Amino acid sequence: MSLIVQKYGGSSVADAESIKRVAKRIVETRKAGNEVVVAVSAMGDTTDELLDLAHEVAPIPAPREMDMLLSAGERISMALLAMAIESLGHDARSFTGSQAGMITDARHGAARIVDVTPVRLREALDEGAIVIVAGFQGFNRDTKDITTLGRGGSDTTAVALAAALNADVCEIYTDVDGIFSADPRIVPNAHKLDRISSEEMLELAANGAKVLYIRAVEYARRHGVTLHVRSSFNNNEGTIVYNETENEGAMEEPMIAGVATDLSEAKITVVGVPDIPGKAAQIFTIVAKTGANIDMIVQNVSAASTGLTDISFTLPKSEGQLVLTSLRAEQEETGFKALQYDDQIGKLALVGAGMRTNAGVSAKLFTALFEAGINIEMISTSEIRISVVTRADTINDALRVVHTAFGLDGDTEAVVHAGTGR
Repeated sequence: MSLIVQKYGGSSVADAESIKRVAKRIVETRKAGNEVVVAVSAMGDTTDELLDLAHEVAPIPAPREMDMLLSAGERISMALLAMAIESLGHDARSFTGSQAGMITDARHGAARIVDVTPVRLREALDEGAIVIVAGFQGFNRDTKDITTLGRGGSDTTAVALAAALNADVCEIYTDVDGIFSADPRIVPNAHKLDRISSEEMLELAANGAKVLYIRAVEYARRHGVTLHVRSSFNNNEGTIVYNETENEGAMEEPMIAGVATDLSEAKITVVGVPDIPGKAAQIFTIVAKTGANIDMIVQNVSAASTGLTDISFTLPKSEGQLVLTSLRAEQEETGFKALQYDDQIGKLALVGAGMRTNAGVSAKLFTALFEAGINIEMISTSEIRISVVTRADTINDALRVVHTAFGLDGDTEAVVHAGTGR
């Protein structure tokens, strides 16, 4: 008997009919002789609606109460799904994150999992029940409070349960047929990948691909969990996300796995920085104190006549104003001349393990963008990724021309069943 963990996102359980369809799929998996554990998200746009409601009653909602509110969405889904399975004649038991043993740190809104003790889940499985767990939430032992894991938390819940229960596979159900070479909403002829390494998936997730969240991929890689990303709207095979050790002795990797884009970042340029040792450290120490996550960094060559240089870096738009305020507060001490803020940028990332052994990838990327008249403002690389920053209003065109230039176009149009790509 195999143990399969399944995760269903909000679009897969958006209404009563969707929940009944998912219940039938779960029962079919159980009838095939498998033990089944399911992590479920809130229905449709419930989380966003609860967020809006919270901000209507309080300009700055208390973090503890926000977690109490938001965790209600998944509790509704888990109970309704368990009811639907029971109506099909199978025993189903729903559990909140705390009941499932999902132990986290005390940070509200973005808690990290520190331990998983699924004792009650194992007992229910041993008694022949299908287990339904509310995703996105956990429990802190010290404060005794409910916590939430942040965006993509249900993916992380599913992977953590799969690791703790030693599951054979963790199936992530979405409204697309798997992981594609690009966002099928922007590149309709993007092709579905049969397999992708966790290393490549980490790079795509970190650079804007929404089909899997980076924390879930990191957790799966660390704990050796195999992911199967597939559609909840059909029975087609999806995409296997494998750990590199599982692929030993297999064929060489394709040169490029996919292309991702991200419009959530802004760029700050610190103008006129004295080009002397310690100034960059001083600037980024100020940034670090805000808790902002820096992505790309570029420092220009200093002008010989002035001895000054410019340093540019990208960060989430949501953190931009806080960082600007902190830098301005210490401008005199740091000695830079001015700050420039630009939130109309887009990032494109080309990802593929085959880059390690294929020359000319950079030349082909830059040529494709040049021929499309798209200007590059920043460049960053890793062993299997090249990222560029360009204007936000050209990013979709950039995605399409790069996708075509590397021969990633498929023969048919991809289907996004519920219209969200998740």
